Amino acid sequence: MGGERGLGEDLSRAVARSQEPVPHDRFDHRTGSPASGHGPQKGGEDKALGRSRGGLTTKIHLLADELGLPVDFAVTAGQVHDCTQAIGLLAQHKAEAVLADKGYDINAIVQHIVGMGATAVIPPKRNRKQQREYDKILYKQRNRIERCFSRLKHFRRFATRYEKLKTNFKALVALACSWLHLQLYVDTA
Repeated sequence: MGGERGLGEDLSRAVARSQEPVPHDRFDHRTGSPASGHGPQKGGEDKALGRSRGGLTTKIHLLADELGLPVDFAVTAGQVHDCTQAIGLLAQHKAEAVLADKGYDINAIVQHIVGMGATAVIPPKRNRKQQREYDKILYKQRNRIERCFSRLKHFRRFATRYEKLKTNFKALVALACSWLHLQLYVDTA
């Protein structure tokens, strides 16, 4: 049947083609899930997310004045040590005394504070070979920075960090810090 018109040849080619897998527009040429890591990682800027004991965290290094109001800040990943940002934050500010906890008891920071013409009110670490003296009465005022963080944590986006990018989170921190300053001038009652 159909020998003179060649229908049998077309049928055999059609049957052979039907057994081949049909490519579909939705399918990628690679196998595996999109998260399997075949493609390049999303690049971009630093997200300031770091691993620490609590999971993904971010650290806010904050400089506050004598009233406990924020003056300057830096945002880093959670595993970055506190003392790495101190000199950068203190660089352009003047003070009579700089109060900090034992984490900032490093010779470079203490020398920078003395070079500014300020008094370093930082308790020495226990493992320091030469223990320094510090003003224990003035050190009691260090709670003002803790109270400043407590007021900043009233902003839910600050406390839980909903922002993915570092620039967006820094903008939120700046907004929260400016709100604390505005409360001095605006009557919200």
